[in-house]
Amino acid sequence: MTKTKIGVLVSGGGTNLQALIDFQKNGGLVHGELSLVVSDNPNAYALERAENAGIKTAVICKKDYENRNGFEEAVINTLEENDIELIILAGFMTILSESFTSRYPERIINVHPSLIPSFCGKGFYGLKVHEAALGYGVKVTGATVHFVNEIPDGGRIILQKAVEIQDGDTPEILQKRVMEQAEWKILPQAAEIVSECIMHS
Repeated sequence: MTKTKIGVLVSGGGTNLQALIDFQKNGGLVHGELSLVVSDNPNAYALERAENAGIKTAVICKKDYENRNGFEEAVINTLEENDIELIILAGFMTILSESFTSRYPERIINVHPSLIPSFCGKGFYGLKVHEAALGYGVKVTGATVHFVNEIPDGGRIILQKAVEIQDGDTPEILQKRVMEQAEWKILPQAAEIVSECIMHS
C-alpha cells in the first residue's frame, strides 16, 4: 500500500512534529508517511528531531529570496520534488499567500491553540492566544486542527479538543496544557484522517 506522503513545515522547536513522529512510530499513521520536513529557520530544533527520526529535511530561508513569491516558489518546488501530497503546518511562522494555499485545496492542515472561532485569525499566535483566553475569562479552551485557506485560521475544521482552564493558570502553563492534552493528540489523528481521504480520493 502506497501511503500519502506528508511534508511538515516548521520554524522552531518542533514539539508538534515530535508528536507526529511518535504517532508514526507507534503505528498510528496507517495511511500516511512523514516524508519531508521543511524549515524556514536553519537553527530550528525541529530539524534535529526530523534527522533523528530518519526524515529528509530542507531549509528554505526567506532572507535568501527577494520577496515572498520567490520564497514560496522554492517551498513549492521542494514539496513537488518530493511528491508531497499533504502539508502540515507545525509551528510554521510564515503566513502563506493565497496563491500558495489555493494550489493545495484541503491538502494543508494546521493546528491552532484555541477552539476556533474563538481567539483566532490575524495576530493570534503563540502565547497571545492563551493571554486572550485568560483575559476574556473563558472556562474552556483547547485546540483545533483545520484546513488552511487564504483566511488565517479560516479553513474547514477537522478536529477539536477542549481543555479546561484552571485557577492560577498563566499563559505559559495554559500553553503547555493545551499542547499536551489537545494539540499533540488531535494533530496526528487529523494527519491520519486526511491521509486516508487522500488515498481514497
